Amino acid sequence: MEMLREMLSYPFLVRALVGGVLVSLCASLLGVSLVLKRYSMIGDGLSHVSFGALSVAVAIGWSPLKVPIPVVVLAAFFLLRITENGKIKSDAAIAMISASALAIGIIVTSLTTGMTTDVSSYMFGSILAMSREDVRLAMLLSAVVLGLFVFCYNKIFAVTFDESFARATGVRVSWYNILIAVLTAVTIVLGMRMMGAMLISSLVIFPALTSMRMLKSFRGVVISSGILAVVCFFIGMVISYGLSTPAGASVVVVNLAAFGLFSAAHGVRRIAL
Repeated sequence: MEMLREMLSYPFLVRALVGGVLVSLCASLLGVSLVLKRYSMIGDGLSHVSFGALSVAVAIGWSPLKVPIPVVVLAAFFLLRITENGKIKSDAAIAMISASALAIGIIVTSLTTGMTTDVSSYMFGSILAMSREDVRLAMLLSAVVLGLFVFCYNKIFAVTFDESFARATGVRVSWYNILIAVLTAVTIVLGMRMMGAMLISSLVIFPALTSMRMLKSFRGVVISSGILAVVCFFIGMVISYGLSTPAGASVVVVNLAAFGLFSAAHGVRRIAL
């Protein structure tokens, strides 16, 4: 308790906790659909696109957070269009776009600012990166993401499990796929400040995979993923503060530990039954 009180006495840590909890919650809810649709690596691909856009924005002096959002949204839309045409598989399309964007970002960085502290924080994450403006923007956009997810929950459920049936019942499948991709893109950009381009996809993948070890219903997995994401992020931040380890890496390790525990519990339950 003494450590928690000490943590909350620092404004930058409070901002990190607020922003990180919101982003973790959004990423975990969207991650359930992405994992089930086998789009789990889209978070990794979009984070690389975001890093490329951030590098260009920093090089020309534009806002390092507002510029990447439309760029990453367009990349998500373009990625879906490629995979829907069927000429390129989803994993190949994600690998192609992510590698290209990361290469562009590295080249722009090397030719302009070099690997400064700001650029490095976007690559690997930094708890010092969240400003008051970033937190306000994260709160606003997180509210939009969560609101749209709850409002469109039934349609997202239908599109996730059976696109053909959903299309036959009149659901605009392409529109909802684009909505999921756009919401994911916004969440990825917000989370990069905290987790970095290299680790942000873990917030999308781990909570969903962990919950699926114990639960079978879509609603149960969604609720469990949200709770797990928030708890693991908070524990990761406490470990980061106590051991002076990088925040993003600490959160990922806690998520890995949770996955291991749930997997072990699933194995024990199967043996018992």
